[in-house]
Amino acid sequence: MAFPHLQQPSFLLASLKADAINKPFAQRCQDLVKVIEDFPAKELHAIFPWLVESIFGSLDGVLIGWNLRSLQGRVSPVEYSIAMEFLDPGGPMMKLVYKLQAEDYKFDFPVSYLPGPVKASIQEHMVPDSPLYHNKVQFPPTGGLGLNLALNPFEYYMFFFALSLITQKPLPGALHVRPSDCAYFILVDRYLSWFLPTEGSVLPPLSSSPGGPSPSPAPRTPAMPFASYGLHHTSLLKRHISHQTSVNADPASHEIWRSETLLQVFVEMWLHHYSLEMYQKMQSPHAKESFTPTEEHVLVVRLLIKHLHAFSNSLKPEQVSPSAHSHATSPLEEFKRAAVPRFVQQKLYLFLQHCFGHWPLDASFRAVLEMWLSYLQPWRYAPEKQPQSSDGQARCVSERWAPFVQENLLLYTKLFVGFLSRALRTDLVSPKNALMVLRVVKVFAQPSLAEMIQKGEQLFLEPELVITHRQHRLFPAPTLTGSFLSSWPPAVTDTSFKVKSHVYSLEGQDCKYTPMFGPEVRTLVLRLAQLITQAKQTAKSISDQCGESTTSRPFLSWLGFCLSDTNSSYPANDLDDMGQDSIRKTDEYLEKALEYLCQMFRLSEAQLTQLTLALGTAQDENGKKQLPDCIVGEDGLILTPLGRYQIINGLRKFDIEYQGDSELQPIRSYEIASLVRLLFRLSSTINHRFAGQMRALCSRADFLGRFCRYHLMEPGLTDKHLLSPVGQGRVASRARGPRLSLRFLGSYRTLLSLLLAFFVASLFRIGPLPCALLLVLGYFLYAAAMTLLTEQGKLHQL
Repeated sequence: MAFPHLQQPSFLLASLKADAINKPFAQRCQDLVKVIEDFPAKELHAIFPWLVESIFGSLDGVLIGWNLRSLQGRVSPVEYSIAMEFLDPGGPMMKLVYKLQAEDYKFDFPVSYLPGPVKASIQEHMVPDSPLYHNKVQFPPTGGLGLNLALNPFEYYMFFFALSLITQKPLPGALHVRPSDCAYFILVDRYLSWFLPTEGSVLPPLSSSPGGPSPSPAPRTPAMPFASYGLHHTSLLKRHISHQTSVNADPASHEIWRSETLLQVFVEMWLHHYSLEMYQKMQSPHAKESFTPTEEHVLVVRLLIKHLHAFSNSLKPEQVSPSAHSHATSPLEEFKRAAVPRFVQQKLYLFLQHCFGHWPLDASFRAVLEMWLSYLQPWRYAPEKQPQSSDGQARCVSERWAPFVQENLLLYTKLFVGFLSRALRTDLVSPKNALMVLRVVKVFAQPSLAEMIQKGEQLFLEPELVITHRQHRLFPAPTLTGSFLSSWPPAVTDTSFKVKSHVYSLEGQDCKYTPMFGPEVRTLVLRLAQLITQAKQTAKSISDQCGESTTSRPFLSWLGFCLSDTNSSYPANDLDDMGQDSIRKTDEYLEKALEYLCQMFRLSEAQLTQLTLALGTAQDENGKKQLPDCIVGEDGLILTPLGRYQIINGLRKFDIEYQGDSELQPIRSYEIASLVRLLFRLSSTINHRFAGQMRALCSRADFLGRFCRYHLMEPGLTDKHLLSPVGQGRVASRARGPRLSLRFLGSYRTLLSLLLAFFVASLFRIGPLPCALLLVLGYFLYAAAMTLLTEQGKLHQL
């Protein structure tokens, strides 16, 4: 596609829009590369907003753009390769960004699409805490609608890229796509590796053309201090007026302004959906959720956390020590030291608190869990390996990480209590839920970690230091010159002060802290240990029942000649899902989880035995499980909180049996509805017409009478318990006369078995009629044998 250099920008934009409809994807990208190389920034700036929106989709989610969250290399290799090359950190799109950056262009971004707390703050004419928004708010003209941010090209591009994870809804066919295989996830990883390097320094922006101007190294930023979280906001108008004057940025900070911007954009767009005030309001059970993250969202945040740990841990040992602050260090080194505590910690804590309190109680919580555990273990992403313990299993956490543990105390302790609350409400018999419990307790049981957490709690509970303001930060606020992190102050050496600052900044001065190793949490841990023990017993009982049902099933029942047992203790589909391999995994996970739990909280075997007996896990005199814990009220049984835990976890259950007419049971999913109704009418007609003859046959005392009773009589309800478990009596026997039941012929399994039998017979050149006679003869022989083996036949009731 060749464009004359004298074209007007409006005509260039119109041509590109027309090509977007008429040309294939590969050709459009080739044309865009040509346009970016040939046209000057003055003309390219007019197409930039349209191009960004056409790639990442519109902010309202109507336009899907290139659908990067569903684009996979193995499904669409050509489109995937072209898109990744075009959007690469060193690719044509980023060259366009730097080309426009050199000319200091600004682009309007609507405030209405920012995360909730940020939008609310700006709409109330208060500047948000993040320096990302300072001096960028544009007041609407008279009669104008809405507020906008004036963003430079790099910021504008990254805002759209980050928000597309939230605003763009996945297509129906993309629900089962693995996020880690998609272009968006891989682009996030590439941008993080490029702008937050673990080795070397950030690469300088490439010039868009050999003889073209170099992009400006950094946007001008006013000299003003950081705003601490939770401080009263300054008026937007006052701040706008008082900071009109800009100063030249420190040249040493030019190398990392893109790194700072990228990190702040990702954190703001992905994590800053809950403020401290909003989090406190969300503790109410009647509060409505303002934002609900998806599993894909959580996976991308975990990728960010893992890379930030690797980025921060790439500091050399001599740069990590507090004395290193007194020596001249590069802005990148300062940024590595400050990235996690200053930009990520609080927003991630509130994000995790919301997820722990509002995520569904299902296996999808595993994504949130792994994100949390990734943050708790920065040593996993350190260049040096952790020392291996003598037994070759668990790695000992180095004392080097004690400051991190203490300065992130709430993310260890309070979130662990939140996980305990979730675990007590989940079905621990499920292998996926059992694995989640194992993952958490295995991490917390790492040698030395529990001691570090206890030390942090002791430092927080020390009474001698009182912080006079609830919003003291972990470090004093530096002066904001050219870079967000320049003039980093000396480290605070008072460890107790830092721990208290951390807790008060996240929870407020008046927070009520519950020690992780205190009596309240220990009670929850003991309850979890009891439920783990009971879940193991439940899994064993399911395994035993599954084995019994398999061995005791009559041979011809596989052909569908016996009615299904509608009164089984566990539904058939649950037994199918809970195979022997799953039960074995559940038992293995729970056994290891209990071992780690005892190791963490120093629980003895005697304590576990005593508490298990106290919950009544022993079997009753009939060898059956007791009822869930309940009390008898005026209207029947009332479950206690313990009884609800037992039912939710599958530890106990009420024995509910169908006690009505077996012919009138609801039609099952494995039956043909119309055929069942037809067979019922046919059998009812036969029973009505030949009732006398069948009664006479069943009243005989010889073999023929027993044979007829075996097929035509069903037991009364003499041996069945009352529907209510309160009473111990029996219902009156409701005898029914002999009758023929043909319902088994309406089962898919029966019909399929018959067709299979006829097919096998045809292979041996046996016709349909001889095959049917053989089947009937075989069944009569089987029925005769069963008649002789039964104890005196069934009860004769006339």
